[in-house]
Amino acid sequence: MIDRRTLIRNGGAAAAGALGVTALVPAAATAAPTGDGPRDAHHHCPADRTGPTGAVDPSDPTSGVTRTVLQRHPSPAQGWDTVQTLVQIPEGKESGRHSHPGVEVGYLVRGDVLMLFDDGRVLRLRTGDPFFIPTGAIHNARNVGEETTMMLSTYVVDETKPLVTTYEHGPAASRP
Repeated sequence: MIDRRTLIRNGGAAAAGALGVTALVPAAATAAPTGDGPRDAHHHCPADRTGPTGAVDPSDPTSGVTRTVLQRHPSPAQGWDTVQTLVQIPEGKESGRHSHPGVEVGYLVRGDVLMLFDDGRVLRLRTGDPFFIPTGAIHNARNVGEETTMMLSTYVVDETKPLVTTYEHGPAASRP
């Protein structure tokens, strides 16, 4: 039997499915990796990178990013939900510019991240660091480490709005 601690420790989105957990994963990200060619120092196929749930498109900066909902409960405040997710960002990828309709309280389980905010703030996070993102703050989590980043994020959000609102181009996406 697999429990949530094992899921987080091993970072398995596939194990999340075994627990009946909902994964917020783009359909393209669920494709099985192909090829068994040469691998780099990090055991990745250079032409066919794989992320937490399958093939990663090298030309798409957000390819392979997953948000797995671990639990969702009504908040004590009427009209609000409390949602906990496991976010995984493959090496060299980013979450993309987005915001949430409530606060995000997080913990970096594994990895090295630059959290870029549209207001110009940059937050450097390493394994073991906590973080807080205010309601509506547009941000982008960029994996600058050498392994898949794993973040545990808990949101208290307006139950009538989507958990994540994405934005195309802008300040956070264009900064180094």
